[in-house]
Amino acid sequence: MELAARLIDEIAEEFPRFRIVDKRGDGLSRAIDRALKIVTIGKQSGYLTVYHTVIGDTLYVPDCWHDAPDVERAIVLRHERVHLRQRRRLGLPLMAFLYFLPIFPLGLAYGRARIEWEAYTETLRATAELCGLGAARSPELRAQIVRRFTGPDYGWMWPFERQVQRWYDAALELIAADFAHPDKNDLGSTRAHGEHAA
Repeated sequence: MELAARLIDEIAEEFPRFRIVDKRGDGLSRAIDRALKIVTIGKQSGYLTVYHTVIGDTLYVPDCWHDAPDVERAIVLRHERVHLRQRRRLGLPLMAFLYFLPIFPLGLAYGRARIEWEAYTETLRATAELCGLGAARSPELRAQIVRRFTGPDYGWMWPFERQVQRWYDAALELIAADFAHPDKNDLGSTRAHGEHAA
């Protein structure tokens, strides 16, 4: 069985209402896409075609999902599982509040940045486990993830590049330490997959 298919089964076991929906044919996703284009002055134009989004127990997938390599889909699923667990841990009302309000909806959204950073840390961990530590350290991946925080993709949620770079370095250091001491850090553990105490 492919990695992504196994992960989908695991997620469905953990979240029985989990389902995957194509954004292109979904009215809510199209409405969100239009709203994002308005509030970002057209800068976020890839919501339907590039970005994966969890709302409730549903993963809404873009056009590229079905043609993506198995490993890429597995990494995405690891990232999105973190959001499912965050929603379970925090509850939907609190998670929505943290995601959309503090400090501002656009420009300085610290709550959104911290929620996403936990998930992007899992993206780095999954990349290291499935593609090698070198892949997680690649300048291209680093630039892509940093841009997600400082650019329009998430509404310029935390436009302080040096701080995001520090978060990135700290996450890589922890992941590298796990690889250096596999006897002390179970890479397949719940912690490695993004479940943290509240």
